[in-house]
Amino acid sequence: MKKTKNRWLIAASAVGIHISIGSVYAWSNFTNPLIEQFGWTSKEVQLTFSLAILFLGLSAAFLGHFVEKHGPKKAGLLAAGFFGAGMLGAGLAVNMGSLPFLYITYGVLGGIGLGVGYIAPVSTLVKWFPDRRGFATGLAIMGFGFAAAVASPVMDRLIKSVGTANTFFILGAAYLIIMTLSSLYLERPPADWAPEGMKEKAAAGKIKIKQDLAQLTANEAVKTSRFYYLWIMLFINVTCGIAILSAAKPLAQESIGLTTAEAATLVGVLGIFNGLGRLAWASISDYIGRPNTYTIFFVSQIALFLLLPITKEAILFQIILAIVYTMYGGGFSSIPAFIGDVFGTKQLGAIHGYILTAWAAAGLAGPMFAAWMKDSTGSYASSLTSFAGLFVVALIVSILIRFDIKKLRKQNEANERMAG
Repeated sequence: MKKTKNRWLIAASAVGIHISIGSVYAWSNFTNPLIEQFGWTSKEVQLTFSLAILFLGLSAAFLGHFVEKHGPKKAGLLAAGFFGAGMLGAGLAVNMGSLPFLYITYGVLGGIGLGVGYIAPVSTLVKWFPDRRGFATGLAIMGFGFAAAVASPVMDRLIKSVGTANTFFILGAAYLIIMTLSSLYLERPPADWAPEGMKEKAAAGKIKIKQDLAQLTANEAVKTSRFYYLWIMLFINVTCGIAILSAAKPLAQESIGLTTAEAATLVGVLGIFNGLGRLAWASISDYIGRPNTYTIFFVSQIALFLLLPITKEAILFQIILAIVYTMYGGGFSSIPAFIGDVFGTKQLGAIHGYILTAWAAAGLAGPMFAAWMKDSTGSYASSLTSFAGLFVVALIVSILIRFDIKKLRKQNEANERMAG
């Protein structure tokens, strides 16, 4: 009989993949070296990162079915191949001095690796942790959030000592090895598997196992209203959060008069809150439920985004930003468990992939809108007030999904009574 794998090592493998691909958030380390070396504009270099995030969303949507069909091991190896090729190819592009080749390698190939690598371990963890869905997915997605803090100083030191191209080569080889080894351990749990003692405790009435509301395929899920409710909720949370992320430094300088160095330090500290929020909020959602978690996000952020433009007290301003950052990260990490609750785990990876298109769309919408408002009004304050309005929409949607869930639960109970 085949030995069942250790679910905590599965979780560690998921973190290994996410901490590798999450290094994409440390891209800014390459910006100035590439500008200085080739005379490319900031906009041209930044497009590499934008392409990577765009292809993350696209590949997550289109290759979600691959994850479900071939399993997390093959999907993880595919991600390792694409992301490794993207990084190694970027080194080659730098040696050639070719910007289009950098777009193709890091942007397109690396981006595809990002998308597959993001969803493959997460959909697997939900199945291994039926008792702690939020915590498990939060753990992996926290790795993605913290990756920049780990990769940034390493990249900086390598660029200074061995040059930009060699940094890509060294990191590309390292990530390829870490992701390959992590992927080889990934596996779905056996059918009807449950953690030790869970079934016994449920039989004794000590715990109540929550049943998923449905077991839908991805193509069935997209025909339901709750799919679009989840999409809108994630889109608004990410749009507003990513706009704050992109403007945090100038916003802090403009609002509370921080120096450039102080604002840069604040951005680094806020990144830690982004990572911690991913684990904390996803874990909390296991106890208070996913709908309550998102309602807290939206009610809180309506108030916080209205407070930010009028807050001149430096400490309060930074506390508000820190809370917003935790909720930005928490929105990402709570969504896979929410998907499992309302659609089941049958094709969770594919459904998660479809919903992540909200991230790709928000990645374009948020920063562009904040920049446009700044150019139009001369301040970020007006965009923050607009985002508070968006959170009102998100709050309404979070209430609508509750009605949908309630209706489905009643329907399931009626079906059970008829069957009994």
